[in-house]
Amino acid sequence: MSANRLPVTVVTGFLGSGKTTLLRHLLREGNQRLAVVVNEFGTVGLDGDLLKNCGLCPDDEVDERIVELNNGCLCCTVQEDFLPAMEALLLRSNQLDGIIIETSGLALPKPLLQALNWPAIRNKVFINGVVTLVDGYALSNGSPVSDLKSINEQMTNDNSIDHITPIDELFRDQLISADLVLVSRSDLLSAKDFLFVEEEVKKRGNSNANVLPISNGIIEPSVILGLCKEQNNIYRLDQNNQNQNQNQNHDHDHDHDHDHDHVDVISDHLRMETPIDQDVLREMFLRLVPEYQILRVKGKCWIEGKALPLQIQMVGPRFNSWFEAANENAWQPRQSGIDIVFLSLREGVKEAVVNSLCISTRIK
Repeated sequence: MSANRLPVTVVTGFLGSGKTTLLRHLLREGNQRLAVVVNEFGTVGLDGDLLKNCGLCPDDEVDERIVELNNGCLCCTVQEDFLPAMEALLLRSNQLDGIIIETSGLALPKPLLQALNWPAIRNKVFINGVVTLVDGYALSNGSPVSDLKSINEQMTNDNSIDHITPIDELFRDQLISADLVLVSRSDLLSAKDFLFVEEEVKKRGNSNANVLPISNGIIEPSVILGLCKEQNNIYRLDQNNQNQNQNQNHDHDHDHDHDHDHVDVISDHLRMETPIDQDVLREMFLRLVPEYQILRVKGKCWIEGKALPLQIQMVGPRFNSWFEAANENAWQPRQSGIDIVFLSLREGVKEAVVNSLCISTRIK
């Protein structure tokens, strides 16, 4: 990916929501060369140490791949800390497949997202998605955090925090900014409890964001990191692993309905020659996302009269596109066409896209 923009995935959520557990899973199972920027408060680099010890890369690369920023939250130290760290990572972009930023749970996501549009880096990266983790067990009991007392003490006593934002407002900002919401500790929830949490997430945040259950950080990495190659499979979470952990965590007698603990993620691939209109394409995908619960779209489109193909990257309702050269061995239509892969929770995306493209062509 040396000549391409690097995908930047932002992972946010309160302390105890499962961010570090998720990252360790992605680093181990994602099969990608990833750098991680960890934003922490105070001087104890707990999250950084947990990541460094997960065996993601050789010892001599760890310090270059795990960057710890603990001089305050990123939303307040963008220019002093974050941008220099990103510029340093981008100097080695040919050695990376992507960057993950784990924000502190007390950081506001929006200033960080705005920083990724700074002139020094905006043409070298794209936002691969904002993933917000929610402690499902805590929220089902009425609070977005499991240890509200500790969070309040940290906000009051830590001098590295340059702003004080109420917990509910921070939670709302995390949800509004999210392209995907992961409900952690879902193995502790009944079906009724999970439905309540899902409704709370949509009510407090972005009603169009997909909400998925997660336990022990286990999820198909492509859902978070994006597709690196064409895949035509149906993914299923490791149910046996989850059930084993479920038995360890439950010592009570009543039963839980854990059908929501695993998710079928459907991958499909569309390649066809057809006239392409960039604006029509974007509107089509945005319309289909909620209908088919599309998690990700990746691919390229050749538009007649354009020298380079249009690269498409989409996570939930977040649509990114730019013109960039394709690999020499990539499929290419005679004039115009589309070559794209989808990840969704409902079947029928491919057929819906074909129908929409055919209709737009007839209208013209």
